[in-house]
Order: sequence, then C-alpha cells, then structure tokens
Amino acid sequence: MKINELKSTLISSKKNKRRGRGSGSGLGKTSGRGVKGQKSRSGVSINGFEGGQMPIYRRLPKRGFKNPFKTKVQNINFNIINNIIKKYDLDSNLIKEAELFEKKIFKKTKGNLKLLNVGQLEKATNLEISYASKKAIEVLEKLGGKIKLTKK
Repeated sequence: MKINELKSTLISSKKNKRRGRGSGSGLGKTSGRGVKGQKSRSGVSINGFEGGQMPIYRRLPKRGFKNPFKTKVQNINFNIINNIIKKYDLDSNLIKEAELFEKKIFKKTKGNLKLLNVGQLEKATNLEISYASKKAIEVLEKLGGKIKLTKK
C-alpha cells in the first residue's frame, strides 16, 4: 500500500453537480436556472424577497427597549464586605466606595454599589456607599456601625 492509495472514510463519495456540461448531463445550456429573468443572471441575490408579499422581517413586531439613561448598580452584601476586609486588609472603621474602585476590587464601569442585607457582618463597620436597602442600614446601625449614602 502506498500513500496515494489510502482512502479516507471521512470524505463523502457524492459527486458535485457539474453544470453547463452539455444537454446530456441534464444541467446543460441554462445550467438549471430556467430561461431569462433576473434570477438567471450572475451576481443576483434577492435575500428576503417574497414575491411582493410583505417579508417576514417586516411582518414580525420589533421587541424590547434599551434605556440609554438606566443607572447601573452592583450589589454588595455583608458576606462580601467580610471577605474584602480579610482579603485586602482594609480598615473596617471606614470603607469608602471610591477606595474599592481605586483598589480595583469592583469595576466603576459596572455601576455604583448598593448594600443589601445578605449574610452577617462580623464587626461594626462604617461605610460610605452610593445606595443601601433599609434593612441593611438597620442591621448595620444595630451592630454599632454607621452608613453614609452618597446618592439617594
């Protein structure tokens, strides 16, 4: 056996249609395009044209709306604050939102931070943050911490 005698099982054995190779082939003369008209010419594509019927892309309704003025907000909770204090050795007396963005703990492009009441805070912490839920503020102040909201 030689390298040129090897046969692949992956390649299909179906022959291509050879258009325009004489009338005996069944695809001679007009090569299966019919006679005259726009579709018989080369370089013509009429995508989406449905013979004068309203095309499907115009029949279907447009959906949705993207509000360009939407305010982006990232959620942050007590568990995350505990982990941040441990991992980045932050002073738990005062944690500022700007400081979290500067140290690249959170991305500013993803929006301002909002404190939610999830988990439990290990020690009293003073926070300066954009938004916070009422319950989260309550829990934080019960522990002896203070929260300053920069936006409302």
